[in-house]
Amino acid sequence: MDKQSFFWRIMAGELPPPRAAQTLGAVFLHVDGEAGLAELQFDGKPEFTNPAGNIQGGFLAAMLDDTMGPALAATLKQGEFAPTLNLNVSFHRAAVVGVLTGKGRVIKRGRDVCFLAGELFQNGELVASATATAIVRAMTK
Repeated sequence: MDKQSFFWRIMAGELPPPRAAQTLGAVFLHVDGEAGLAELQFDGKPEFTNPAGNIQGGFLAAMLDDTMGPALAATLKQGEFAPTLNLNVSFHRAAVVGVLTGKGRVIKRGRDVCFLAGELFQNGELVASATATAIVRAMTK
C-alpha cells in the first residue's frame, strides 16, 4: 500500500474520481488497503433499467468491477495500475432502481496476477456476485 498511488490520491481529493465511478454514483464506505477490502455504495439510476424496469446486468457487472478494482487498487504502489483481465458475474435476483452496496476483496495477490471476488447487495439481499482476474502493470503516460 502506497499513499502516493493514484487510488489514495483520488481518495484524498487530489485527483478526480474515474468518470465510470461517477456515472455509477460510487461512494466509498470503507477501504482497507492492508487487507485488500473495499465497500462501496452505488446509485441504481432509472437510466440503468431494462424494459422490465430492473437494473440492466451490464451496469451491475460494472458496479462489481468498480468494487473489486478499488480493493486491489488500494494495495498498489505509486505508478502501478491493475486492469481486469477476466470478469465472471452471476446474477442472483433482479435489482431495482435505488441504492446498491458492493463488497470487494483481494483473494490472492501475486507479483503480477491477482484474484478478486465481490458481491452486490440491495436491501440486504444478494443481487449479484463476481470473481475477476487482474494484472499489475506500470502506468504509462
